[in-house]
Parts: sequence; structure tokens; C-alpha cells
Amino acid sequence: MMKILFDENVPRRLKRFLPGHDVLTVQEIGWGSIKNGALLKKADPVFDVLITVDKNIQYQQNFTGFKISVVTLLSKSSKLEFLIPLVPELLMQLDCLKIGGGVVVGVHPPDDHT
Repeated sequence: MMKILFDENVPRRLKRFLPGHDVLTVQEIGWGSIKNGALLKKADPVFDVLITVDKNIQYQQNFTGFKISVVTLLSKSSKLEFLIPLVPELLMQLDCLKIGGGVVVGVHPPDDHT
């Protein structure tokens, strides 16, 4: 079982799709207004994984020296119905995460050339 923290942009209802893990949201623990760098520092000793839909976190933050891993969910929207299809890949990635690494789950939607 992993201790997982959902960033404020991840719908709380996604928790029920991660059975066997201890999942909290930043809002539930009162960290909702903390920005990414400070959030990583605060969450690092407490959580194993931060899950976010913030596509920029992987470019804005250096994960070196952190034990917490960061999983970025890439989808058309951060709404639950768009994130549910990513759950199988997310669960697979959670099983093989490296300490302090960053992983992207999902793909950018294809460009519409019509």
C-alpha cells in the first residue's frame, strides 16, 4: 500500500479507483494553497506519491533529492470521466515507481486536422 497525495487539480472521487492505497487530497489535509515546490517539500516525508494533472510540474520542478515520486496524468480534461481511462496504466506505474522520479501517464490528444 502506498501513501498517495492528490494535488488540488485531481478530482477527489478518483480515490475510489485506487483500492489498496491510502489516498488523501491536499484539501483534506489543509495544503490546498501550497504551490508545487513547497508542496513537494512538505509531502516528501509523509507521502510516497503525488498525483497531479499539472503538465508543467515535470518542467518546473527538480525531483532530485526527493523520495516522493510524482505522477502526472495527461488527458483532455481533469474531469473524472477523462481520468478514469488512465487508471489501469496508473495502477501499473504505481507498482514500479522509482523513488523520487517523475512519471507521465496518458497521452496528449491527437491534433484535429479536419
